[in-house]
Amino acid sequence: MRKTLRVAAYAVVVRDGQLLLARSPVPGGPSEWVMPGGGMEHGEDPYDTVRREVEEETGYLIEVTGLLGVNSFRRTLPARRLGRPADHHGVQLVYEGRIAGGELRNEVGGSTELAAWHPLDAVPGLVHVPMVDIALDLWRERPAAGRVTPAPD
Repeated sequence: MRKTLRVAAYAVVVRDGQLLLARSPVPGGPSEWVMPGGGMEHGEDPYDTVRREVEEETGYLIEVTGLLGVNSFRRTLPARRLGRPADHHGVQLVYEGRIAGGELRNEVGGSTELAAWHPLDAVPGLVHVPMVDIALDLWRERPAAGRVTPAPD
């Protein structure tokens, strides 16, 4: 089985009790809310990744105010066109940020379709990816070890 690795950086941006999220379309399903952020390019520093991705997806320039932690996961990805399955390892760095400039706008021609602020207490009711919960747990708990202890199976 082939092995893949993806390193990504995300930002938790909270202002006036609201969380900044981006919405990602899902083929054949409902769109999902995601943390602004994304994959690191070869040779790019994760700090620069999170700033670039937030601007691309939301229009905002952010000041990174801290590293909240790291999430790591592993799963088998199905085979794609003429390929074979992959043992995928994802490493997600979660930063805290604050708005330093720019204006809210939607991404054009990218991986997201909408950017919006949501009240923190409304987030559990949104259709969203698990990374949103992980990032918020890191933001709320600020664990010394930089990771949220996964719930037992």
